[in-house]
Amino acid sequence: MKVISNQIYKMSLKHHLLFWATYFTLNTLRWGSYFDDYLYSLITNLIGFPIHMILCYLNIYVLMPRFVFRKKYLKYILFILIAILLMVVAKFNLTYYLVSQNVWPEGPEPTSNLTLNYVVEMFFGELYVVTFVTAIKITLDFLKEHQRVANLEKAQLETELLFLKTQISPHFFFNTLNNIYSLAVEQSKKTPKIILKLSELMRYLLYETKGRRQSLENEILCIQNYLELEKVRHNEDLEVNMSISGDIQDKEIAPILLLSFIENAFKHGVKKNIGNIKIDIDLSIRKGFLFFTISNPMPKITIHDNYLNKSSGIGLENVKKRLALGYKEHEYKLRIHTDNNKFIVRLRIKV
Repeated sequence: MKVISNQIYKMSLKHHLLFWATYFTLNTLRWGSYFDDYLYSLITNLIGFPIHMILCYLNIYVLMPRFVFRKKYLKYILFILIAILLMVVAKFNLTYYLVSQNVWPEGPEPTSNLTLNYVVEMFFGELYVVTFVTAIKITLDFLKEHQRVANLEKAQLETELLFLKTQISPHFFFNTLNNIYSLAVEQSKKTPKIILKLSELMRYLLYETKGRRQSLENEILCIQNYLELEKVRHNEDLEVNMSISGDIQDKEIAPILLLSFIENAFKHGVKKNIGNIKIDIDLSIRKGFLFFTISNPMPKITIHDNYLNKSSGIGLENVKKRLALGYKEHEYKLRIHTDNNKFIVRLRIKV
């Protein structure tokens, strides 16, 4: 942290020096051409610029933090006016004794005394410089704060997305392990096959879902492995129709997103129904969007309203949060509804 702070300080100092050097050079050239005497302009700027800098940094680093940021506006105005007036007096005396007794050659008449016209003119000149530099500093601070907030929001977003994904992975593992346990109790010959599919699924969930996006091809492959696991367990009682159309290559999607909808369909549409169960899954790519639809029978043991409002648990609520955090509003549209005793999820998402 100390090294980073030093680098920021050095960068800031570099920018300050560059600003004052540029300002000094342009001001010297400007007044040098006005007086047709560049040496005189250089000398007066060597006197005036330290005064400008003292006023600006006094305002930025002392007066504003102490008074403006604490909402003591009257005290701030009083102190900044006193500071400017003192610097005007200092500038008059330095110019008078070190440069020329005519301290205001650009004025309406030769000036060798501290007149009201001189004070007013110099006062507003110094006020202009202080205001200009302060505006630059405030703008830079605003941009830095905006960037800091943006970085913080990004970090929070990534942390929350990671948390949501870590909620999902164990959810799938536990369900699949339950499947293996049931087959092992029955001493089924299908156990090795289901363990192999579980291995492939675990590899995907553990090692290929860390990024914010995953290739659509890998996501579909993971879905197919999951479907194979469910088919092995349910045998002829389960009918899964999955159709894929359009070009799925070079497309990306948030990992485990579609899998969450499918797992939810099995959790509520298959395990809470008796007899033959049919699940329809359709994936279609059109104009840079994936149109995903999955339907499953409504569980007969669950009241309709409760199913929509309470049965999703971690699954659907998790997906809704991930969509809101990981995609812009125009990049996806999720619709969940029922039709003819079927629970239907429709998702349009940018890929």
